[in-house]
Amino acid sequence: MIQFNIDRPDSEIKDKIQNKIDNLNKPKGSLGFLETLAMQISLIQQSLTPTLSHPCHLLMGADHGIEREGVSLSPRDVTWQQMINFTKGGGGVNMFCRQHGFELKIIDMGVDHDLTECKSIINRKIANGTKDFLYEPAMSEEEMDKALTIGAEMVDRCFGEGCNIICIGEMGIANTSPSSIWLNLLGGVPLEKCVGAGSGVKGTQLSHKYEVLKLSVEKFQNGFPHPSVNDIIRYFGGFEMVGAIGAMLRAAEKKMLVMVDGFIMSACMLAASKMYPAVLDYAVFGHCGDEHAHARMLSLMNARPILNIGMRLGEGTGALCAYPIIESSVRMINEMNNFENANITKYF
Repeated sequence: MIQFNIDRPDSEIKDKIQNKIDNLNKPKGSLGFLETLAMQISLIQQSLTPTLSHPCHLLMGADHGIEREGVSLSPRDVTWQQMINFTKGGGGVNMFCRQHGFELKIIDMGVDHDLTECKSIINRKIANGTKDFLYEPAMSEEEMDKALTIGAEMVDRCFGEGCNIICIGEMGIANTSPSSIWLNLLGGVPLEKCVGAGSGVKGTQLSHKYEVLKLSVEKFQNGFPHPSVNDIIRYFGGFEMVGAIGAMLRAAEKKMLVMVDGFIMSACMLAASKMYPAVLDYAVFGHCGDEHAHARMLSLMNARPILNIGMRLGEGTGALCAYPIIESSVRMINEMNNFENANITKYF
């Protein structure tokens, strides 16, 4: 299995960063969370003048065997149809990438459709979707390792192009189901508090989704009475989700800022943090989504999301919307004058 070497940012420079922030010509602490973000980014980069360079967005797509059990309102065909739509610039993710200057890389991790004619989609297909985890593990150990490796390689590519801030999104019908189970098994949250509407299921459909996931977890626990984190990840995860974990871990290893999107990507960060806890030092959480239990998932990681505007689209759109706030924090520490240069009396 691929290994990562993730160090926590060196805190020796912290006092110097705080001194610079406190001496900007403003009341101490008056820019709130912008100051917190500036501190985090400066620590990651070990610099008093942090930068954001060549932001990239990885959009990973794959299908899920559990979709066959009717846990999603949307059929699996929507996965490949949306992937093609992304190549034409028509998705929400395209709009926000254009708005904020992100290079979009669309990656087929395991879509159940032949997308080879779409030359702008990076073909890293592992299989035509995962297996149905109601009956068997979603992927093998070898497939999990391959997904992690592909995610890491995608970040290597971005890093080589000069990127130091990465955003990750997903396209995979039914991927709220494995995310809910990861929250249950990795976060210790009762399953009934983890399962939500996803693509819009409600009433008896939502009850059905819960029963399918409950039975899946029970079967897993019978077969794995003492499961490892890796067991939980590969038994339920999607190729796009495990690819995202690999991307997050490699980005932290490269000391890049990792922008985390909604429920699915937060589940991936939760899983990544169970493998390598230091990855959380590099994570900025874009928003608290409208999906049931996302706030609970964020609290497990002591995460403070930048936005809370009722989004639940996925694709990485919520994180992208938060980018201007991240940019503002960097501009603050680099461009605001200080009391001495501005000839303003420092009153604290």
